Amino acid sequence: MTSFPAGYRVGHWTDAPRRTGCTVVLPPAGTTAAVDVRGGAPGTRETGVFTPGNLVSEIHALVFAGGSAFGLAAASGVASWLRRRSIGFAIGPARVPIVPAAILFDLSVGDSDAYPDEDAGQAACEAAREGDIATGGVGAGTGATVGKLLGIGRASRGGLGAASVSLPGGARVAALAAVNSFGDVVDPETGRPLAGARGEKDFLLSTRALCRDDLPDRTLPGANTTLVCVATDVAFEQGALKRVAIEAHDGIARAVRPAHTVVDGDVVFALAPAGGAPSLLARLRVGTAAAEAVARAIVNAVEN
Repeated sequence: MTSFPAGYRVGHWTDAPRRTGCTVVLPPAGTTAAVDVRGGAPGTRETGVFTPGNLVSEIHALVFAGGSAFGLAAASGVASWLRRRSIGFAIGPARVPIVPAAILFDLSVGDSDAYPDEDAGQAACEAAREGDIATGGVGAGTGATVGKLLGIGRASRGGLGAASVSLPGGARVAALAAVNSFGDVVDPETGRPLAGARGEKDFLLSTRALCRDDLPDRTLPGANTTLVCVATDVAFEQGALKRVAIEAHDGIARAVRPAHTVVDGDVVFALAPAGGAPSLLARLRVGTAAAEAVARAIVNAVEN
């Protein structure tokens, strides 16, 4: 199993019978964030806050949720949970928690009326712990599927995955991925399909089929995504951290084929202790490790 750097807590709320859930990342105080959205059909909350140069860069929680747009309600529950603990951006006497969120579409695999609500978000916070992260069909990955070129009936199970990379000197880069992609998940080293659209006898290989085959035009728009959180214990300022989020998308492209499509909502959040820009070598190492950790986390999501 995999853990995030020290001080991070991760918690899940899972509704297995109705195939939905949410996952909350609670970072240590003083954590800054950056985000990069590459998919053509994202569903997000508060991503605009983390544009370099804006007033706020600190993040107090991150939420990944099923339930499509309805699942964004879980983030309101997380914000309420944090406010009761006086955690948030100080505005006069008030504390306003900064809680970005991203959602995936799982309404076609379980109960279409089920989604993570405010109570679910608060329950995930209560369950959040440091240490090993539960993966597979839990939290935001409960109803996730991958390889939907031929429709949900021919797709494979997706899920929630985690992985980490240790750097020289002891620094760490970890990734959490909720994998609900349109494309297939493949071994990043060999290209061997691990999960995806199922043909008559084996996986269809969606990229090859899109380029060569006569296919029915029945893809559900906006029903797919890969959601990623990368966390490191190397201090960053927000502008440099944005590059880590960009580079981390390479991990999606290595493990999901095709990736970043018009029907996916692929998004990466990068989290780090607030500080100045690290050395050029450190930036290169963290960005490279982020892509590696993301690819491994995606594989972990479908192999658990």
